[in-house]
Amino acid sequence: MGPVLITMGDPAGVGPEIILKAHHAEKIPFAVVVGDYGVLDFYRNLLKIPVELREVSSLKKEVEEGCLNVLSLTKLTPGKDFSPGKSSKVCGEAVVRYIRCAVDLCLKKEASAMVTAPISKASMHAAGYDYPGHTEMLAELTGTDNYAMMLVGGGIRVVLVTIHVALRKVFELLTEEEVYRVARLTCGELIRLYGIESPRVAVCGLNPHAGESGAFGGEEQRVILPAIERLRREGFEVSGPHPADTIFYWHLKGKYDAVVAMYHDQGLIPVKLVGFEEGVNVTLGLPIVRTSPDHGTAFDIAGKGIANFKSLVSAYTLAVRFSSAIM
Repeated sequence: MGPVLITMGDPAGVGPEIILKAHHAEKIPFAVVVGDYGVLDFYRNLLKIPVELREVSSLKKEVEEGCLNVLSLTKLTPGKDFSPGKSSKVCGEAVVRYIRCAVDLCLKKEASAMVTAPISKASMHAAGYDYPGHTEMLAELTGTDNYAMMLVGGGIRVVLVTIHVALRKVFELLTEEEVYRVARLTCGELIRLYGIESPRVAVCGLNPHAGESGAFGGEEQRVILPAIERLRREGFEVSGPHPADTIFYWHLKGKYDAVVAMYHDQGLIPVKLVGFEEGVNVTLGLPIVRTSPDHGTAFDIAGKGIANFKSLVSAYTLAVRFSSAIM
């Protein structure tokens, strides 16, 4: 099995710092960073993190345990090309290059999985890449149409039907077909990645109290329930629509293996409430394994040495687990 790749993320963000810290704490012992040797060396010296860096040009023979291997694709200069905490076009171009390389190596089976450190959408957009985030870019690079975002943390697994859109647009994007697609994909990925033979999936309603039989909106009856009924006819143990204010309690109690949420904050608030430091973003449906820390570039603390690396370790651990499960 090939190594787990970690894309370095935005050079101006906390990605380099948390990678160095996690390796120093011996939490990511056998990984290859796809990024920039000089950037990592800059943060190593700035923050005084005693990590041995080793630049490699290939994954086949040069990668060694005990040091942080770096597949260096760029040569960015501190103060000129990047500065901690500052978004830039140069950084946006660099992160896309790192991601493309990691995806290619995973597709070629030279790497077993990829973990993506945080990127800045502003930097990417300045460089001419209009992706809403990692998820959509990875789907395009792998030619994947059927994908979804799952957040894992604090004992919660939640999958989103709609992701990074304005709340008012959720009502336009929410269709029976989309609810059906995401819930069915969730069932399949719980089987493939977690080895759960008959996953129990709870589907949230959209409105308060799951619509209260139509009193607070009709989306539950017109859109969500028909999708659930289709899945149940196909033999999947899917239930709902459940009120979102109670379903996560029962999920944490072990009644369900995952929850399907209708929109971003409906799903992410519970995860970040109980698993803020250890949350992981998993892209379901890809032909490769991809996980990510569930936080951003944190430009406000970049270069200050106070970034928490626990989420990165959780993402790395889950990537190793998934890649072993689907070998």
